[in-house]
Amino acid sequence: MKILGNILWLILGGLVIALIYYLVGLLMCITFIGIPFGLQLFKLGTYALWPFGRELVNGPDEPGCVSVVMNLIWILLGWWEIAVIHLFCALICFISIIGIPWGVQHFKMAIASVFPFGKEIR
Repeated sequence: MKILGNILWLILGGLVIALIYYLVGLLMCITFIGIPFGLQLFKLGTYALWPFGRELVNGPDEPGCVSVVMNLIWILLGWWEIAVIHLFCALICFISIIGIPWGVQHFKMAIASVFPFGKEIR
């Protein structure tokens, strides 16, 4: 079931979401200061590529001081808008019963996109 869900996710927009995360991550990695943010966007892109059966969880010894500060900077710089977009997409998916699994994945991605530092994909 996970494989079918992931294939349908890719076809119905997951590939576009992942490509956008990767493209913006590459743009962020142009500057030295943007590299940590670009790496987090790569992590979110990888999660967006194949979300069913995987989750973002706290890494070992997390949340640490550095990840809390970086998450705060992430929010202050306006990256919380990604979460708003995922919440909007989730609400659209919840209109039909068939779209509920995709809505749940968008909710998971919204939470992950608010606090990406200190998380790892499992």
